[in-house]
Amino acid sequence: MLVSILHRATGDGMATVGFLLFTGWLAALAGGKESYDWYMSWFTGPGWNVLGYVLGVGLTFALFQHMMSGIRHLVLDTGAGYELKTNKLGAMLTIVASVVLTALFWGVLLHGVLFPGAK
Repeated sequence: MLVSILHRATGDGMATVGFLLFTGWLAALAGGKESYDWYMSWFTGPGWNVLGYVLGVGLTFALFQHMMSGIRHLVLDTGAGYELKTNKLGAMLTIVASVVLTALFWGVLLHGVLFPGAK
């Protein structure tokens, strides 16, 4: 049940937040250089802003959770995985995989930021 709710929530959340961010970006772009620079500073400023990290990590988790849940449903659509233990394991693995993939993604993304000069 939790995975089903998360699947719907992450899909709706990505659509809503994505729409708002894109609309804000278009409005900032239309507002001129100062407006655009101010908008982008929330996400790319020196050291980034906390809002940028929260939105970035949240959207990344939502993407990976939605994707893992979709893959699980693809497997279920083949007729496999309906046994209670298998179904419960698959549901738990979607959440675990989402957290791990999000952590790996941000670890790789921030590696150069946190460790400049590291190869």
